[in-house]
Amino acid sequence: MSDAVVKSADRALVVLEFVAERSAATFSEIADGLALPRSSAHGLLNTLASSGWLVFDPATKLYSLGLRAWQVGQRYEGHRDIVAAAQPRMDALAAQLGETVQLARLDGLENVYIAISDSPNPMRLASSVGMRLPSYATGIGKALLSMLDPADAGHRLRAIERRAYTAHTVTGADELLAVLGAARAQRFAVDDEEFTEGCRCVAVPLTRMDAAGLYTAMSVTMPTFRTTEAWPRDVLGPLRDTAAAIQDSLGIAAP
Repeated sequence: MSDAVVKSADRALVVLEFVAERSAATFSEIADGLALPRSSAHGLLNTLASSGWLVFDPATKLYSLGLRAWQVGQRYEGHRDIVAAAQPRMDALAAQLGETVQLARLDGLENVYIAISDSPNPMRLASSVGMRLPSYATGIGKALLSMLDPADAGHRLRAIERRAYTAHTVTGADELLAVLGAARAQRFAVDDEEFTEGCRCVAVPLTRMDAAGLYTAMSVTMPTFRTTEAWPRDVLGPLRDTAAAIQDSLGIAAP
């Protein structure tokens, strides 16, 4: 019985993550995407909807996250202090540079965005709080991975399939470890069209709290055509100043 309970709980969590990543999904998309038997998928989705974790729209036939998911999420305080200290300073940096500023934390081998200050320009990066991206292919992700022990980073990288998102994506484990070593030495990392064509990012580590497993980094992301010959150095100075101001307000040292 205990094995069945654990399996059901695991399936429910996987469904919630699947819907969250897509904002909304149909029954077929969920069942097929997660390879769930349709008979049990019906019961599982009905249970999640009736308990408020999902909402079903009969007009569009779409499932989306329900109020219960939001309520539970609001109780999570693991990075609340960091976001509270960072957000106004990120807003100021976005206004100063005219580009999108992002704050993310490391979760396994993904960077999860926990705060975003959008660029005032109409052409800008489309991202949202809660979005998860592969850390090896993003500037902010590589800044996060650079804070790990190299052996730990290597173990994580070799445990996954590393796909190329663009022609510039670095996928080799040894090559990535060398990139992380350089990022560790220079205290910043870049993404030069490695995740999205026409998009560049420079990022710096922000906090490293080993006891809590809380690693965060901050980045400035912009269209390649708006970068100058001085990139990333022209953006790096203001980014580092902002990171230092956040660290001072939190009473912590740079990682």
